[in-house]
This record gives sequence, C-alpha cells and structure tokens, in this order.
Amino acid sequence: LMTSRAPPEVRIPVMNVERKQIPNSWGFPRSGGRAHQGVDIFAARGTPVLSATDGIVIRVGTNELGGQVINVLGPGRQVHYYAHLDRYGGFRPGDLVFAGNILGYVGNTGNARDTPPHLHYGIYDPVRGAINPWPLLGAR
Repeated sequence: LMTSRAPPEVRIPVMNVERKQIPNSWGFPRSGGRAHQGVDIFAARGTPVLSATDGIVIRVGTNELGGQVINVLGPGRQVHYYAHLDRYGGFRPGDLVFAGNILGYVGNTGNARDTPPHLHYGIYDPVRGAINPWPLLGAR
C-alpha cells in the first residue's frame, strides 16, 4: 500500500456529495495571512465523512485550526487530512481503512465554529507538500 503510487483520482470524502457541488477553494485567503490548503465540502452536520483512499490511520485527535481531525497515510505516502469533524468514527491510529470507510462525521470544530458544517479535506505529498485535492476528486 505505502509503496504504491499516488492515485490519479480519490473518492469524494463526504457521503452523497457530487463533484459539481464542491467549489475549488484551494489557495483562497485565510486568517493570519494563510492560504487555504485544501477544499471545503459543505454538508449537513453529522453527514458521514468517508476515507478518500485506502490507507492507515496515523492520527485521531484535535488541533487549533482543524478541531477534531483524522490523518490517513495513503498510497504514494500522501497524508489525507480530514478536519472540523463533529465526531469520530470507530478508527484508531494503526487501523487499516479502505476507500469509503466512515472516518467521522461533518461538523464545524476548530476555527470553523462560525461557519456552516463542512469537511476541510487536504492532501500532503511527501515531496510537494500540500497539493490541491480538487482536481483529484472523482469517484463517489
């Protein structure tokens, strides 16, 4: 799994959301002079968040910006970052997950407290750093 290449396409990580519903918000200005390093996928609070790829859960925890977050190490050693979760699914660090497994549920934790519920989804490549997930979003 970890020696395989980065995928040309990833599963949309929010249940029942279609690609046409997802704006490309990569690079948009954020607080503190940051640029948005991911895409925001809006959905009702509690909508299942799905693993976009097969992988290994490497972190289930919290941080200031993301609130409740999960990181999955996927193909090509890319880290898939799921943030602002309302609550977690049943996975723990070290668990193997498959594309479509429920990692958690859409919320607005962290710095998204004043926004409608959404998933912030990011991909971090071991060579290129943060990459835009939007062009890769494909399979439902």
